[in-house]
Amino acid sequence: MQPPIDSRLKELLFEKSQEIGLTIKQLEVMPDHVHIFVTGDPTRPAQWIVNQLKGFTSSVLRQEFPELKTRLPTLWSRSYFCETIGHISEETVKKYIQDQKNR
Repeated sequence: MQPPIDSRLKELLFEKSQEIGLTIKQLEVMPDHVHIFVTGDPTRPAQWIVNQLKGFTSSVLRQEFPELKTRLPTLWSRSYFCETIGHISEETVKKYIQDQKNR
């Protein structure tokens, strides 16, 4: 995503995460996807978290940036990748996400 959409997306992700009880540990917005590392209530399914973040950001961004409606049928695809950490450290995940911006 391009400025100013990318910075607004970050704001919205932090806003919604706080609302639903998540902590964003690392976040990088790429041109066509997002890397986000969150912690939160372990009883919340990952699918619910992803749907909350995607649904909220899509709705607000498409209202605030009408050009997103004309270029794309939907803002987000239904697919996503989710991984829990346990066998690797939190620092490794943060470094991986941070390094994506430099690729």
